[in-house]
Amino acid sequence: MRIVMAVRSEGSTSAVEELRGWLLNEPELRGRVRREPAEAPPGAMGPAADALVALLEPGGVAAVFAGAVVAWVQTRRGNHTVTVTRADGSSVTISTRQARGLSPQELAELAERLARSSDPAEPSGDGRNQADQPGEDPVP
Repeated sequence: MRIVMAVRSEGSTSAVEELRGWLLNEPELRGRVRREPAEAPPGAMGPAADALVALLEPGGVAAVFAGAVVAWVQTRRGNHTVTVTRADGSSVTISTRQARGLSPQELAELAERLARSSDPAEPSGDGRNQADQPGEDPVP
């Protein structure tokens, strides 16, 4: 399954590359993550931001992917937001602001939710964003 990750960051132009490097440090994810230009919304002027694409298969790879994304977000300074979108359009958004306030148990639950949404063997539900509302941080 193809997963697209969009990274928004305040004050860092290298956040996409930092996340890519972090993910590629996981042996199970090597060769599965690449950088590519994101599609610009219709009518947008200028180039779109880069995105990361991960190719995942059913099983433990989704759990490794989810744990790595949550750990990366949790360890960042500044404000970063990662939106993980499945091919069917369903998505999960994780932000540093959200992750800083979570207990270890809540972080584990967030990683589990992201793993379920990233696992090709799991149904995606209704295709809506699994975060609360656009512009808000999701609550585990």
